Amino acid sequence: MEIIQSLLDIILHLDKHLTTLSATYGVWMYTILFLIIFAETGLVVTPFLPGDSLLFAVGALCATGSLNIIVMMILLIIAAIAGDTVNYMIGHRLGLKPFEKGNSRIFKKEYLAKTERFYEKYGGKTIIIARFVPIVRTFAPFVAGVGSMKYSTFLYYNIVGALLWIISLSLAGYFFGNIEIVKKNFSLVVIGIIILSIVPAIVEYISHKRQSKQ
Repeated sequence: MEIIQSLLDIILHLDKHLTTLSATYGVWMYTILFLIIFAETGLVVTPFLPGDSLLFAVGALCATGSLNIIVMMILLIIAAIAGDTVNYMIGHRLGLKPFEKGNSRIFKKEYLAKTERFYEKYGGKTIIIARFVPIVRTFAPFVAGVGSMKYSTFLYYNIVGALLWIISLSLAGYFFGNIEIVKKNFSLVVIGIIILSIVPAIVEYISHKRQSKQ
């Protein structure tokens, strides 16, 4: 319970935590953020790490001059592409074995089913769309590796998705994150970003339920 509370505190107060970390670690922040984005996209055991909200907060931090926005975006784009690639390779090598033993804290069949529904509807574009959807973002490349998607096709969608995801959210934070009203209500903004990011998954779930009833 304490771990969940700590994680929520970090997510909801990313601006304060990032400012403190930046002051403490300086240029090492580039490495820390690179590893977070890589893990969030590349390891199916870490779908709980912040993604969208982190990028917005990082953009806002760059606007203060603590970090260089161009260098940061380039590094995080590389991290996102590398993360999805590793995830694809893991899925290609392991297949569905992690899900065959029943539900665990990480390998939940509901996560797999949710991701598979995205593939049924959007095909390869799921890799791009998933960048903006928590949980699905982590499992989409894994499922692509398990399935029959060619790596060349996957890599194309992987690169496009990483560019759109990193650039759009980082620049949104860079240009809007330090507006006074946003700074004073940063926790609410983060909650709003999280809600907006899970809307596609909710809509897809409702649509799937209706189709099942029919």
